[in-house]
Amino acid sequence: MNRRAFLTALAASPLLLTPFGTRALAGFLDDLTDVIPDEVTSVFKSGKTLISGFEDITPEQEYYIGRSVAAVILSRYPYCNHRNSQRYINVMGTTLAQASDRPETFGGYHFLVLDSDEINALSAPGGFIFVTKGLLGCCASEDAMASVLAHEIGHVQRQHGLQAIKQSRITEGATSLALAGTTALSGGKLKELTKTFDGSIHDITTTMIDSGYSRSFEEEADRDAVAIMQRLGYNPNAIIDMLNVMRTRFTAKSTGFAKTHPSPTDRINNILEIIGRYRRPAPVKPREDRFASMTKGL
Repeated sequence: MNRRAFLTALAASPLLLTPFGTRALAGFLDDLTDVIPDEVTSVFKSGKTLISGFEDITPEQEYYIGRSVAAVILSRYPYCNHRNSQRYINVMGTTLAQASDRPETFGGYHFLVLDSDEINALSAPGGFIFVTKGLLGCCASEDAMASVLAHEIGHVQRQHGLQAIKQSRITEGATSLALAGTTALSGGKLKELTKTFDGSIHDITTTMIDSGYSRSFEEEADRDAVAIMQRLGYNPNAIIDMLNVMRTRFTAKSTGFAKTHPSPTDRINNILEIIGRYRRPAPVKPREDRFASMTKGL
């Protein structure tokens, strides 16, 4: 069986019911326990250029930056204690990531549902991806949920988070702990590392949470989402279904996606340019049953 056939079979199989996601969630949260959000967000501003651009950051360094960004996100949003949905998005997300142009990252992909009614999703460098309950509530099917995760995977594979550093400010706090020293710091010294990266982490979190990526980055992530979904046999028309629901739920006071992303209408028009005329997705019973079971009570 070739890679595409295997991934397509996985997307339609009962494997999403395995306990993989529960173990991944526990490891994900444990992995962040030695990050102190107050220190991560203290943001000293020496203003010295550390590297020429995000391209110089190694996969391992990207992972540590991503961990610190993830800690900041979790200091602002509580995680959702709904084991079925956490397990569900971890297995689905990992499967989608395997079909992306960047199937592996240094620390692997991690997915987490945030306990917030805000409609939002966030992706930190290295593969830390967060989706709020409010955004999952805009998904009426597994295909629609897959579109959300695939979009965030698109941001990760294109390193949009790291490019937020390049476009604003790459800082250093202590030259002796420059980016090149990550390997030596991997044994329980993350606290020191995050102090070095404070300014860069601030740049990324400000972009993701407050201002949002550029329109071109969002269009790239949508294009990637279509490609990833098609490789697994998911219907990219579900992106339009999800955006239409999102559009009805936004108000003048909405935050999250409403504040940091192009309007759902603009995104729908861009998606239609990629896939052509909208065709309502046909129900796939195994996916319908799995979606209903795994999101019950969310």
